[in-house]
Amino acid sequence: MEQVEALLGRSNRLGADPRNTNYAGGNTSAKGAATDPVTGQPVDLLWVKGSGGDLGTLREAGLAVLRLDRLRALTEVYPGVEREDEMVAAFDFCLHGKGGAAPSIDTAMHGLVDAAHVDHLHPDAGIAFATAADGEELVKACFGDRVVWVPWRRPGFQLGLDIAAVERDHPQAIGVILGGHGITAWGATSEECEARSLEIIATAQRYLDEHGRPEPFGEVVHEPLSAEERRVRAAELAPVVRGLASTDSPQVGHFTDADVVLDFLSRSRHPELAALGTSCPDHFLRTKVRPLVLDLPPTAPVADVVARLKELHSAYRDDYRAYYERHAEPDSPPMRGADPAIVLVPGVGMFSFGRDKQTARVAGEFYVNAVNVMRGAESVSRYAPIEEREKFRIEYWALEEAKLRRMPKPKPLATRVALVTGGGSGIGRAVAERLAAEGACVVVADRNADSAREVAEGIGNSDVAVPVTVDVTSAEGIAEAFRAAVLAFGGVDLVVNNAGLSISKPLAETTEDDWDLQHDVMAKGSFLVSRQAAKVLRDQGMGGDIIYISSKNAVFAGPNNVAYGAAKADQAHQVRLLAAELGEDGIRVNGINPDGVVRGSGIFSSGWGAQRAAVYGVPEEKLGEFYAQRTLLKREVLPSHVAAAVIALTAGDLSLTTGLHVPVDAGVAAAFLR
Repeated sequence: MEQVEALLGRSNRLGADPRNTNYAGGNTSAKGAATDPVTGQPVDLLWVKGSGGDLGTLREAGLAVLRLDRLRALTEVYPGVEREDEMVAAFDFCLHGKGGAAPSIDTAMHGLVDAAHVDHLHPDAGIAFATAADGEELVKACFGDRVVWVPWRRPGFQLGLDIAAVERDHPQAIGVILGGHGITAWGATSEECEARSLEIIATAQRYLDEHGRPEPFGEVVHEPLSAEERRVRAAELAPVVRGLASTDSPQVGHFTDADVVLDFLSRSRHPELAALGTSCPDHFLRTKVRPLVLDLPPTAPVADVVARLKELHSAYRDDYRAYYERHAEPDSPPMRGADPAIVLVPGVGMFSFGRDKQTARVAGEFYVNAVNVMRGAESVSRYAPIEEREKFRIEYWALEEAKLRRMPKPKPLATRVALVTGGGSGIGRAVAERLAAEGACVVVADRNADSAREVAEGIGNSDVAVPVTVDVTSAEGIAEAFRAAVLAFGGVDLVVNNAGLSISKPLAETTEDDWDLQHDVMAKGSFLVSRQAAKVLRDQGMGGDIIYISSKNAVFAGPNNVAYGAAKADQAHQVRLLAAELGEDGIRVNGINPDGVVRGSGIFSSGWGAQRAAVYGVPEEKLGEFYAQRTLLKREVLPSHVAAAVIALTAGDLSLTTGLHVPVDAGVAAAFLR
């Protein structure tokens, strides 16, 4: 329909610009007539962005569709502000047909306002006015009677009634500034509504630019470290910070050293302003009521920083628990966790955390919004967000709790970060893809940059997979790969030693270079990767998994592969040695012994297949079938079978298993472990 197309276009344009609203923030609507399929008569409908949707990516399926007459009839049964939450359930009785997406708490705002089109947005410039101590006076000075101030009220049915009354009683107004919250605009057409929203945002920003003090955060007291120093320091701290932020439940991390963050943390007033907490309800739902702020200079030794972060984290948890106990009512939801979602490190940047990478990244983006809001409010007034009690009512709102409970059950490897060496092809690729399918964030590490990038991009965007280029024979290269991993996702939980190669030759023809190359890549490479992994895992203090993709040849003496078999035997014993050493840290080390993985294998396609086929006297294209026929199960082993074994060892069902080697060879009796 024309109204729906116009609404979606307007929503996508507004949502695409972070100056207008943040991710998943705000909502838009349109009213219009359609034909009732039961009566055949016209019926007035409201199309409004549903609960949890994002304006920038909104599609028709994300709209809630309600009968306008039934929605407005709810005013006759409205029981008052003390029971307004009951009205959300009543929205279900107003749905048209199947109703589309679940109606959000802001549905009343859109339905009760008479105008055909309504936008509710959270622009930084608008929230700066909404959180200024004298916001009402600033709105008058900036907008005259074109925009009306509405004092803070928690989103709900009463706020919808309030805004409808403003529109009715102020015919000259194009919208409102909602105290402590954001803006709402309306119009007779979609074009007019969008233009008015943009006018409010632009006018507010222009006022801030023209009237604001130049340095509202105070003088510079901490110059940021250089870009490379920040990167190294952040990589050192990330696993520690992630471990602290995961005390109550595992979290994925995100790091940013954006200029706006570094500037805020360099200024003298950042501690006092950060302590006031964030502003807009969308902000502190993502960022918690306030961040954890390190109070050491950027040049402090890492050991001192780690010790101080642990002290501050303990104090933060005590403070958050006290905050909960101050405001909790008998029917309040249980405390969800006392760890910070935002950790600010002067001179370095910001760490943010969430149940997945996107949530962590968006939490950081919201705190950047909060910094922008503080800057704007402080430049023309004093930053004065809503009081703590109201923040608690939002954070522990029964309706928000119900929304959390409706979320789908997390996948088995959700919140876990995996690094797979040799992830650009064959077994490594299959393992990386399966880990991601089970919910893990994946770092695809490979010597071939193009292959690593192709696999990562095939898995998804950088919220789920990133490529890194690494030669596992280089200790510094491995250290750099882990730096990239912890900066991408906050840390690492699961490492798969898969990188390998093979050269099939009789003993007399095996050169020292052949021997050294295979041992450097597999024996030494696995050692170097595991050593670096153990450091990160210990810094996190969350346990973890190290998996070795070894081989049937680690225990089976086959012909013409002394260098390969010996290197695989080295890997196999590393599993046992490291399982014994790392168990006290909760780190499990297990191995997988595949055999005959021909199809999709990088090793077999690079010459090993032709060499082994020659040894056994079969055509290379029949090698997989040959291997299958010599097994007990008479089945060919594929990369996906090895990936399944990785999942079996790491997804939780074998949580007390370490030091194990799992054969994935379709049954080779000579390779049975004894």
